[in-house]
Amino acid sequence: MHGRTALVTGAAGGIGAAVARALAGAGARVAVLDTGLAALEPLVKEIEADGGTVLALGADVRSGAEVDAAVDRAESELGPLDYLVNAAGVLRTGEVTGYSDEDWDFTFAVNATGVFHVSRAVVGRMVPRRSGAVVTVASNSAGVPRWSMAAYAASKAAATSFTRTLGLETARHGIRCNVVAPGSTETPMLTSMYPDGDAAGPSVEGSPATYRLGIPLGRIAQPENIAHAVLFLLSDQASHITLQDLVVDGGAALGA
Repeated sequence: MHGRTALVTGAAGGIGAAVARALAGAGARVAVLDTGLAALEPLVKEIEADGGTVLALGADVRSGAEVDAAVDRAESELGPLDYLVNAAGVLRTGEVTGYSDEDWDFTFAVNATGVFHVSRAVVGRMVPRRSGAVVTVASNSAGVPRWSMAAYAASKAAATSFTRTLGLETARHGIRCNVVAPGSTETPMLTSMYPDGDAAGPSVEGSPATYRLGIPLGRIAQPENIAHAVLFLLSDQASHITLQDLVVDGGAALGA
């Protein structure tokens, strides 16, 4: 990926940060985007210390205007974007009957509308160049019901469907669009669901009370596991792969 340029949203931590590190390690110039620049400083210092080229961008993916300005800056300072990774996401849990309008709207604004804003801005610039690759980080919950995760699952299903349709519309321009759907991954988002901080045990063992299976491989994913899948789908090795949804969950969804 030497000489290529990428934009990664939600890059301040978790899967987004792992993807940014992996892209920089593969030689790409990386624009990392999150809601605040301060949260990106540790990642920027790490990539620069390893000899990588990185640009920090502060923007809220809920705002089309902020996204457009950030993408303009990325292309003006790093060059035309070859890759986009939509990794920004939020999780607010709760059963449907007690879920607030604000939580629902916020979840969709980031997880679905945010993907639309960033994809529109980046892919609109890719089309005249007739090349590019997009990966949206969704979730295995987009295809398997998860208790107390209706808004998250529905928003990720929307992002998945959107990304595949985007890929259909832009295939004639040489642009590939795919989805990576993680399962339980060791990130702050996952640990926030467990008051005692032990996410691995319950995730691996499952929960019969909430109709949730465990993980056949017997471990939760590390962010790097997801990043490897993202990089494959971006890479020239996947040059004939588009409109696909690659589930990376240790078998938790039994292939669904």
